[in-house]
Amino acid sequence: MNGMSINVRVRLSAMMFLQYMMFAVWWVQLAAYLDNIGVTGTLKALILSSMPLGCLVAPIFCMIADRHFASQKVLMALNFSCAALFLLAALQSNPVALFVFLLLGMFCYMPTWSLTNAVAMANAPSEKFPQIRVFGSIGWVASAVFSLAAVRLFGTASLDGTAIPLYCGAGTALVAALLNMTLPNTPPPAKGQPASIIDVLGLRAMTLLKDRNFAVFILLSMLVMLPFTMYFSLGSQFFASQGFEQVTATMNLGQFVEMFVMLLVPMALARYGSKWALLVGLGALLVRYVAFWGGGVFHLPSLYYVAILVHGVIFGFFFVGGQVYVDKKAPAEIRAQAQGLIVLICFGLGMLIGTFFNVRLIDMYTIQSTVDEAVTITNWNAIWAIISAMTAVLLGAFWLFFRDDLAKNVAPIVE
Repeated sequence: MNGMSINVRVRLSAMMFLQYMMFAVWWVQLAAYLDNIGVTGTLKALILSSMPLGCLVAPIFCMIADRHFASQKVLMALNFSCAALFLLAALQSNPVALFVFLLLGMFCYMPTWSLTNAVAMANAPSEKFPQIRVFGSIGWVASAVFSLAAVRLFGTASLDGTAIPLYCGAGTALVAALLNMTLPNTPPPAKGQPASIIDVLGLRAMTLLKDRNFAVFILLSMLVMLPFTMYFSLGSQFFASQGFEQVTATMNLGQFVEMFVMLLVPMALARYGSKWALLVGLGALLVRYVAFWGGGVFHLPSLYYVAILVHGVIFGFFFVGGQVYVDKKAPAEIRAQAQGLIVLICFGLGMLIGTFFNVRLIDMYTIQSTVDEAVTITNWNAIWAIISAMTAVLLGAFWLFFRDDLAKNVAPIVE
């Protein structure tokens, strides 16, 4: 595909904007909300794992889009379901019921990351994908602006620690579903082909693991989610413990930077290839956790903002760069499943393990105050040191074992 019309580009960009906004508006502050309503331990880990558990069904919905229904229609149906389930979750006061509705909501939401990628890449050159995906980052930032505006609307000091963000997510999901009706038709590329049990489960993309380099990429990407999840799922707990106000808006500064970094990703991929882009993203992840550690050890809270601001580099170069790598490695008939596979491995299995690992790690370094038994004290410096060491090891592993086998095939960027 050599180009796309302005009309198509606008609709694809709006799709990304709403798809990420509907999630960011409530997920960023979820850990702080759970703390506020007294949810701890295994139940807390389960609720925070609703996202990775939702990724487990992503390949199935992507298989449906590959073989049976147009991708934009599957996306529309899932977003209508998200609107209803987020609304039901917002109405819950029982943590178990909250977990059930969030889990069902994530079953519907997580496949949409793969589907929006597949729709965008089917209707635009893959080298242009980061320029469309950047509107997902803009939507993430807009969720913070939305939350600040909603403070006035709902007459509360802050949305953090309340159920109001879930109502915001439900409303955004409804708007996204209506927009999906206008997306360009993206018919199933493998329609009519015989399907085995592997196809029914959406796991045809697993055949890509026969490629040694692709297998190395998948394995190391999954392991990267262990340190990544500490910030992505539990960062709001840390910032709340440090006395930060408007945690959602503060953490979304990282997505603000991401909007600009994302525009550099196509040039980096074209000039330096996938390996360098991935290494830059992992290097930024290491900078994040060293900044958290240094901010605590040297009593420099300003370093926490460094940890926030590098998020755009991490996500743009490592995750979006990885999605482009997967798109180029996969045959056309299984591209949606391949995108579903990377979501399953990273934001599913990797984040699931990472959530339980990090909740347990925090519990290990948390004790009751000797002054007030109702108060707990967490040794965050030790936690950040451990996470930094893990990230450094993974950075070295990517450097040693991953080859850029697409370097010679990367097309130049055509503006």
